[in-house]
This record gives sequence, structure tokens and C-alpha cells, in this order.
Amino acid sequence: MTEMISGGHLVAKALKAEGVDVIYTLCGGHIIDIYDGCVDEGIEVIDVRHEQVAAHAADGYSRITGKPGCAVVTAGPGTTDAVTGVANAFRAESPMLLIGGQGALSQHKMGSLQDLPHVDMMTPITKFAATVPSTERVADLVSMAFRECYHGAPGPSFLEIPRDVLDAKVPLDKARIPANYRASTKQAGDPEAIERLADLLAHSEKPCILLGSQVWTCRATDAAIDFVRALNVPAYMNGSGRGTLPPGDPHHFQLSRRYAFTEADLIIIVGTPFDFRMGYGKRLSPAATVVQIDLDYRTVGKNRDVDLGIVGDAGAILTAATQAASGRIQNAAAKRKEWIEELRTVETQAYTKRLPRQHSDAQPIDPYRLVHEINEFLTEDSIYIGDGGDIVTFSGQVVQPKSPGHWMDPGPLGTLGVGVAFAMAAKQARPDKEVVALFGDGAFSLTGWDFETMVRFDLPFIGVIGNNSSMNQIRYGQAAKYGQDRGRIGNTLGDVRYDEFAKLLGGHGEEVRDPGQIAPALQRARESGKPSLINVWVDPEVYAPGTMNQTMYK
Repeated sequence: MTEMISGGHLVAKALKAEGVDVIYTLCGGHIIDIYDGCVDEGIEVIDVRHEQVAAHAADGYSRITGKPGCAVVTAGPGTTDAVTGVANAFRAESPMLLIGGQGALSQHKMGSLQDLPHVDMMTPITKFAATVPSTERVADLVSMAFRECYHGAPGPSFLEIPRDVLDAKVPLDKARIPANYRASTKQAGDPEAIERLADLLAHSEKPCILLGSQVWTCRATDAAIDFVRALNVPAYMNGSGRGTLPPGDPHHFQLSRRYAFTEADLIIIVGTPFDFRMGYGKRLSPAATVVQIDLDYRTVGKNRDVDLGIVGDAGAILTAATQAASGRIQNAAAKRKEWIEELRTVETQAYTKRLPRQHSDAQPIDPYRLVHEINEFLTEDSIYIGDGGDIVTFSGQVVQPKSPGHWMDPGPLGTLGVGVAFAMAAKQARPDKEVVALFGDGAFSLTGWDFETMVRFDLPFIGVIGNNSSMNQIRYGQAAKYGQDRGRIGNTLGDVRYDEFAKLLGGHGEEVRDPGQIAPALQRARESGKPSLINVWVDPEVYAPGTMNQTMYK
């Protein structure tokens, strides 16, 4: 007797072949056959309360595991709710697959329930978007979508599967189920370009390197560490590249970056575009030699000329450059001692200047004190997640992850509401890790109901809300642009007791008004073994320097 298989079961087989062990979803009639297939394939189904969270969780799962994440949502509003999560993954270069339901092909253009042109909507914010035309092609299209996620810099793909295609059964031997369809993407760059980089390093007296998110995407931590240590190059880190070097490492720098970009004679940018975070490249000294390394050819030299561009895998390129430069670098590397000492002096001055704020006993609490206490609380096994505007801008100056891959933020789309989803994915994928998330009260409000999902699936994490009852990053800009009398329009929130909200949903909650109680509250949350929210009342009249320097208001 011929063995038959449904479209939903073919989806599950294709996910299993890719190594996906969990999907994030919100149920809908269009997609339930996928759940049935996941049960048979041993794939966990985590159901959330909002599709945006499902998409953000798939993004977060990818960042933590190095494997593509997967979210499954129903048609129409289910898919449109997930658009923000897909867009965030697109700008952050996270490989994930969103599967959306669709009305039956037999009802095409007839006005079926929740019918929308999903593929047209998703095409601009994905690397691949398609409709599955027949049940026999389901697994084939899933594998194709995953493969496209890794073309150049990684990113998301989208598939819509019509309901009759998903529910139909076909002979198993008629369905294509790819098993080996991925190739290595670790391109080592043009050998001549590597030689030129080695020569630049040999002659540079004041080099520096910025290790961006692609260092973690490429799992290039060891190669980056070998590079900076063997060649004696001071390193700065941003995005997911944070934690590549541990705090206290002699080549780890953070607060002197602007000075270094002004004074360096050689600046190497790895896996970071010249976007708004880099002042579109204008923050780099025009006199410096600039080298840009990136997975995506289109990113190299965009917004700013470069002296040398190398396209490929960060780890492979840095390893090759280290090997090529090692034989000719000894004298130059030794001479860099003075340059590194110069940067360390600038670094120490900046740290010392801010230290009184980090130890402030002021009430309401100075945000610098809050992020200082969080930084002191983190261990080598703590994954830190930032979800917010002004309060997370404070943390970017102070919080230093102790290990690679232990920093998560939205990325350049600046999406608020990623925190609970990222915490969910991080704890589910790495239950051995502690997860610490800092939220702005506005950010938490967007997707906070999925705190209940964390409780339901027993995914403990330590959540901290820097509560100033405001969307303070926007408030600052409004007051600066229109005057204090109009600084409270459309940006003021209620004085919400998020600690009580946590307890209502079955988690651990505490309120903190005294800065001396932050550390004990963090410890109690850790010991509770539950999803937790510590509601910390911070001063609404204090703004992060990054907020006050935002170019959008100038």
C-alpha cells in the first residue's frame, strides 16, 4: 500500500532536516496540520499570545543557536502581525523562516477568509518569499527558503502555504524531501586583498578594529581574539559582537571609540554597515586608511569610500589576515604599546568621570545606577537582553557581557518589544544559561503579555523594568524641538506596577525605589526560579547621552 503524507507533515520533515527543534506560533485553522507533523517529528511547539512575539522569538533562536529559527502563523492578520518581527530580522541579518497560512488555491481571488497578498507584502523585507504551489513541493520550497536565508549576509525568508496544499495528502515517494542542499558559506576573501591587509597592518602605528554582529553570526570569536592578540590591535565591539573579548582583556575597549576613530591611522570595520550607528561613516577620520570586511558585497563601501573592501566570512578572513601578517608584524606590534596605553588613558578618564553616577544614591534612581547594578550582577553564563529606548541606551555604555553571544538587542531597526520574545528563545534554546532582560516600561508594554507564555512553559528569566512612566527617548526630542510645555504630548505613560503584573501571571515580582535594594532584588529574582519582573522607578528627568545626541532631532 502506498504511504501517503500531508503537506503539514512534509513541513515538519523539512524543518527536522534543517535541524529546527522548535517552532514559535499562534494557532489558526490554516496551519494546524503543521502542528500534527511537528508532534510526529519531535519538534516542540511553543504557542505565544501575539504573532510579533513568534517572529521575534524565531529571530532570537537563530542568534542564540546559530541555526535558523522558524515561526508559523495563520493567514491575514496572523501574517501581518508577524511583519515587524520579520523586518527586524531583515535589518539584523538573522536567518529565520516565517511560514504563513493562506486561503485554499481553489478559492484563489474569491475572497476567502483572511486572504491577503502576503508574498507581495513580504518580498521587500525578506531574502526570499514564495507561495507553495503543490503539496509535492512543500518540503522542497521549505529547503529552498532556508538556503536563501544564507545567501550573502543572512536574513529571513517567507513561505505561504495555501490551506488545501497543506492539508492534502500525496504519495510519499512523489514528494521531494531534500536532505543535502546547503553549501559552506565561509568564503575567505580575495587572497590579494588579504595580502594587502597584512601589509597595512605591518605598517600601521595606530590601528583599531570594530568587531560587529557578523563576528558572532560567523562564529568567528576565536579568529577575532587571535587577530587582536597576535597583531596587538585594540578592539571595539558592537551589536552581537559584544562579548567577543571579556571585560578586562588588555585589547578590550569601549568608551574611547570616538577618540580612536579620530586618531587611528588604520580602521578595520568587521560586519557592521556604515548606517546611522556609525554616522554613515562620517565618524571615521578622513585621514585614516579604512578597511571594511562584510558578508554582503552591497554593504562594502556603502555611504563612505573605503581603501580596501573584502567580502566573505569574518572568521576566515581574520584568520587568513593573522597568518599573512604574523611574519612581518613583530616590530610594528611592539610599537603599538604606546597607542594602546593612550587609548587606555582615555578609557579610564571616561569611566572615572561617570563612576559617581553609577554609585548614585539619588531617588528617583539614576539610570546609571540601575545599569551599573545589572552589570555587576551578570555572570559568565548571563545572556543580557536590552529592550527599550533611553534606559537601554544607558546600558550600552555600562553593561559588558562576559562571554561571546551573550548580548542581544533589536539591531538597527530599533524595534521595541523584542525583550520577552528574545528571553523566551534564549532560555528555551539554552536552559543552562541565565537570561537577564532590561526593559523600558514602554517597550515592555508592547509585548508583555507573553510573560504568561514564559510562566506556562517554565522559562525563568530575570526581567528588570526601568520605569519612568514615559517614552523618554522621544520625550527628550520633543522638548528640545518644541519646548518643555509641549514635551509631554503623546509620550507619557501611567505609573504601572509591573511587579504586580508579574505576580498576577504566576511569576515573581518586586518593586524598587531605593537604589540600595536593586542588588538584593536581583538576587531574589535569581533565586525564585520563576519568570520575574523587578519594577525599578528611575528618574524621568535624566536622559542618556546617546539620547541627547540623536541626529534625528538635529
